[in-house]
Amino acid sequence: MVEVINARTDASLRGARNQLDGILSKKIHELRTQLINTSSLVELELDFTEEDVEFVAKDKLLLMIEFVIAEIEKLLDTYSFGRVIRDGVNVALVGIPNVGKSSLLNYLLKEARAIVSEIPGTTRDVIREEVSINGVLFRLFDTAGIRPTMNEIEREGVSRSREAVKNADVVLFVNDVQQKISIELREELLQLTAAEKIITILNKVDLEILAEKEADVYISTLTGYGINNLFVKLQEKIFGGNAYTEHSAIVSNVRHYENLKKAKTSLLNAINAIKHNLSGEYISVDLRNAENSLGEIIGEITSDDILNNIFSRFCIGK
Repeated sequence: MVEVINARTDASLRGARNQLDGILSKKIHELRTQLINTSSLVELELDFTEEDVEFVAKDKLLLMIEFVIAEIEKLLDTYSFGRVIRDGVNVALVGIPNVGKSSLLNYLLKEARAIVSEIPGTTRDVIREEVSINGVLFRLFDTAGIRPTMNEIEREGVSRSREAVKNADVVLFVNDVQQKISIELREELLQLTAAEKIITILNKVDLEILAEKEADVYISTLTGYGINNLFVKLQEKIFGGNAYTEHSAIVSNVRHYENLKKAKTSLLNAINAIKHNLSGEYISVDLRNAENSLGEIIGEITSDDILNNIFSRFCIGK
């Protein structure tokens, strides 16, 4: 319920509702049930060690565990997407002075939030605004133009700009099409953030288009040219090639994510024990640990599950 209350965009609300509807819980329950079935076979063999009875072949046991690991990995892969849907995306607008960063901010917000001037250094602090684009919350940080300066106030603004870059999920590196792309600033950005987070933009293409200048996106904040391409590039940076739907099981809670990682580690330990022909007791412990990690996600932890499963599937004691 907390996720629904805190949802701030259409996408985050859909994701929160999906969790309440049980899409993720249902998937976790299915995986845990499969592990309980697997554990039952392992523990049955422990009960019949003197009779040398094999309830499941080694290769089949490995396949059963590897299948659950693969499904857990799929869920783990959704976490970055889920976090974006839940928390939003931090986007820093960066560039040398007077390339159109504030104009881009105003265009995205559809209002004149930042002062636009031909005078370099007009923006001296980081301006933070929020906007929903295609149902996703974007926190936009319009930064002071990064350049050497003797002005103490502007120098503080430049320092804050660098911090905004470090904390950003995506960096919009804005350049003026009539100037050379700032190689020096790009090199500085690469010291502050990963290259894959940077989108290089050439603004003011309504004035002139220079084909020899390489950029990810060409735009004009005056005419709106290229803005849709910018949205597409933003989505690629944030979501990659993932195409999750509102019916997908998506992990957005850090506690769930950590429990899934614990479950995966326990299952990898179980596989290692099997391959090294260790006692079934070691395998059983690892499987139980994985079950408990999954159980913590959905509130299903009981030591009776395996025993109940054994008695329901096998005629023990009859």
